[in-house]
Amino acid sequence: MSNRGITDAEGKRIPATQLVLRYLLLLAVLALTVGPFLWQLSTSLKGPHEDIFSSPPRFLPSDPTFGNYTRVAETIPVWDYAFNSLKVAVANVVTNCVGAALAGYALARLSYRGRRAATLAFILAMLVPVEGIIIAQFTTMRDLGLNNTLLGVLLPGSVAALNVLLMRNAFLNLPQEVEDAAFVDGANVWQRFARIALPSVRGTLAVVAIFAFMGAWDDFLWPLIVLSDPENFTLTIGLNYLHGTFANDERLVAAGTIIAVLPLIVLFACLQRFFFRGVGEGAVKG
Repeated sequence: MSNRGITDAEGKRIPATQLVLRYLLLLAVLALTVGPFLWQLSTSLKGPHEDIFSSPPRFLPSDPTFGNYTRVAETIPVWDYAFNSLKVAVANVVTNCVGAALAGYALARLSYRGRRAATLAFILAMLVPVEGIIIAQFTTMRDLGLNNTLLGVLLPGSVAALNVLLMRNAFLNLPQEVEDAAFVDGANVWQRFARIALPSVRGTLAVVAIFAFMGAWDDFLWPLIVLSDPENFTLTIGLNYLHGTFANDERLVAAGTIIAVLPLIVLFACLQRFFFRGVGEGAVKG
């Protein structure tokens, strides 16, 4: 059995001190990213008679219970809010995948005057902060009569500039010869898009879907501004009532947080094998 130890991608042996340092850094990053979620999960499972502010803190609940989740549902219509968020998030995924794919293909593969200017416009759109245009968005939705509707929540983020650029760069990475051969065989632009280009960038489409779902599901500021009827509230706004009404009961807040995060974990778990491949397909290049 070889005693070369652990090597890097180039086959060079990694010194033991450097290897230990790498694992320590990985553990530190893991603790910073996953630690808060695990603590919220632990808090949500602790019973009403268990001290969550004990010193030293106890990570594992002594008597785990799902009663906090039941109390969240009894306090606010959390499942109605979750369904509203789900409708907006799913619609946002569809509009972003379709719109970004079409726009990205047009920017990458079609020849027309102003293509570079259109690409520059999408890049500049990424530099504009949401807070700078939110008043204009609100007045636009008001003039269209879409205030206090889920459609009004959906429209401003229906096609994100970042997703368009991701799809553009994914299409640019495809060999031009394949489309040229299809063109010679008589395929029109729609056939080349649907049958050749789009199936080759499924990884990037998964990235766009994840970004679109997360953006719509986690959005708080825009739904807070455009919605006024509690029946139309999304989950992020509805959970805000837990902070206001039960500010001293961190168990309910933690349970509501887990309810909000769980769909994102499920989505990423289902699409992770496409996600990491898609990041490379649609990486934005200088």
